Amino acid sequence: EGFSSVNLFLSLYRFQACVYFASVFQAMSCGIHYLASVFMAVTPKFVCGIPGNVSSVLFYNSSESSIEDIWTPWTSTENYIVVQLENGEIWELNQCSRSKREVSLNLAYEYRGNKSTFLCSNGYLYDDTKWKSTVVSQWDLVCDREWLAKLIQPTFMLGVLIGAVIFGDIADRLGRRRVIWFTSAGQFVFGIAVAFTFDYYSFVIVRFLLAMVSSGYLVVAFVYVTEFVGIKARTWASMHVHAFFAVGIMIVALVGFLVRTWWIYQIFLSIATLPFVLCCWMLPETPFWLLSEERYEDAQKVINIMARWNKVSTPCKVSELCAVQQDDLVSGRMGDNDTSSTKKHNILDLFCNWHIARRTITVWLIWFTGSLGYYVFSLSSVSLGGNEYLNLFLIGAVELPCYIIACIAMDKLGRRNTLIPFLILSALICVLIMFIPQDFNILIILANMAGKFSIGVAFGLIYLYTAELYPTIVRSLAVGSGSMMCRVGSVVAPFCVYLRSIWIFLPLLLVGIMALLSGILTIMLPETLGKPLTNTLEEATEMGRKKKSCSGKTPPAHSGAALEKMEMFGQETVNIEK
Repeated sequence: EGFSSVNLFLSLYRFQACVYFASVFQAMSCGIHYLASVFMAVTPKFVCGIPGNVSSVLFYNSSESSIEDIWTPWTSTENYIVVQLENGEIWELNQCSRSKREVSLNLAYEYRGNKSTFLCSNGYLYDDTKWKSTVVSQWDLVCDREWLAKLIQPTFMLGVLIGAVIFGDIADRLGRRRVIWFTSAGQFVFGIAVAFTFDYYSFVIVRFLLAMVSSGYLVVAFVYVTEFVGIKARTWASMHVHAFFAVGIMIVALVGFLVRTWWIYQIFLSIATLPFVLCCWMLPETPFWLLSEERYEDAQKVINIMARWNKVSTPCKVSELCAVQQDDLVSGRMGDNDTSSTKKHNILDLFCNWHIARRTITVWLIWFTGSLGYYVFSLSSVSLGGNEYLNLFLIGAVELPCYIIACIAMDKLGRRNTLIPFLILSALICVLIMFIPQDFNILIILANMAGKFSIGVAFGLIYLYTAELYPTIVRSLAVGSGSMMCRVGSVVAPFCVYLRSIWIFLPLLLVGIMALLSGILTIMLPETLGKPLTNTLEEATEMGRKKKSCSGKTPPAHSGAALEKMEMFGQETVNIEK
């Protein structure tokens, strides 16, 4: 069954396949910009600057003629470095202060005499053996300005949150194609502009704008491809949008390995997807959006183009399609006297009774935990020891098979029966990592890859599961609110990673606790595999109480003729984002 789904995905109509792969190609740039800061904002070794030329440097028993030669033996930043200037002065250099020895008769590491301590008024000296330049070294984001460096990733994620909301709404008003054009061009323009910012504040502002357009593209591109891809292949197609995001993470690792100057590194990352920017204007608007705007002639033109590409001799007529949909709508209303379908719903409807409220809390927790775990494993990968570039590459590569496993497992075992074990497994892996000795770098990296794999399965699955757990009248609201919790998790994740300075395993402990709690609460959720989508809150509540399929009312289904014709370009969308 799983392999038949793969075949369905590979046998997409020619037109839809071209549109799909062209659209998701640009999703790589989202993965690139989301994780670019792991190398761009790294803090190299540094010490306080000195007011003069150095004649000799001493660190314990290591004596060198320049500070550049002392970085390798200086492994503990808690210890100071002793330098002697050409004028005979001897200074002790720490990271955030410097001390001048009052008596400088001979150069020795240990000194018990009087010292005068000063702030780092002459700036800082950085180790450039690994990174020639980072934003930290360029703008001295260390010591009392260290908090500015730690805000780089959270402010980017805040832009992700705001951009998803803004561009999701604009896409509904102005169309998917226009937003795809703007956000694609915006990613390139703002990506290049980041490299030429003149200070920290302009850097953060431009990165914030870059985050907004990157997030906006990812949201709208997902809607765009789901409106084109046929119903049978939609699960696989939507899941593998995330796979291209993972490829972007792998590109970050590769470019980071090859380019060690942050602004050149940023330029190379930004031009990685330039081909799409040059050709994205060729993408058509989705017939689904054109029909919703009553632009029937434009919709018919797109459908005719699709028919020619797909070698369909008799393309469907918009007039026939609208007539079938109207008949379904009328019959649905006649068969259901419940007026709740016309009622305006809000976030409080997700807490209308105890069963739905418990379901909502659990789903929100899973969204938050999935995003938190995803970014904690990704951002922490460069601090695991060994080759940080290889670590990040593997953390991205492990996502590729995890989405295939998720698609097969959710169809074979069910949504809940897949989600529970992988959430609990990710919690157990977080605990296991704490007991691995720090000298076993390879084992630590493999365990982190396993943790990213398991949380990735859960993270990818929750999108579809949420849509199936809620009735039609609040389905978009449920998925949208869950997506907001996902973005909150992505904002919190960088701060969680910074907790490594308190205890190296504290981020993993928090992710493990959240994953375990989410896995336990998921047991109380109903299984949705093979069950019809519910239409009312009463039906959704009954689905949670009974083991079998709901015996209550079911939503009116499209007729076979309408379904067959609509499959050519899709008819349902879910607005989600990484």
